[in-house]
Amino acid sequence: MDKLKKNMVFYLLLLIDFYIVPWFIKNTGSAMIVMLVIIPLICLITSVFYGIRNGFNFWYILIVAIMFAPSIFIFYNSSAWVYVVGYAVIALLGNLIALPLRKR
Repeated sequence: MDKLKKNMVFYLLLLIDFYIVPWFIKNTGSAMIVMLVIIPLICLITSVFYGIRNGFNFWYILIVAIMFAPSIFIFYNSSAWVYVVGYAVIALLGNLIALPLRKR
């Protein structure tokens, strides 16, 4: 439970990223910018800071994928399932980028 409280900021940022940012989608062009630039960038930055603070964590990557999945039914269509894997890979990259930056 302490670990959850310690990392709540990261999870809240991801919730905002996956569930608030899509409200700014107006048309197909803005959807592409949001889905391919804004959400991945926020996910990457959050994952780097998570990795700096906690080191590499496979569960975090899985949580990112699980947190995004319900948003498919709210904002997107079934073709967005590929983004679950994409955002998990971005979270993995963020964690890996953070490894050399982490103070032991």
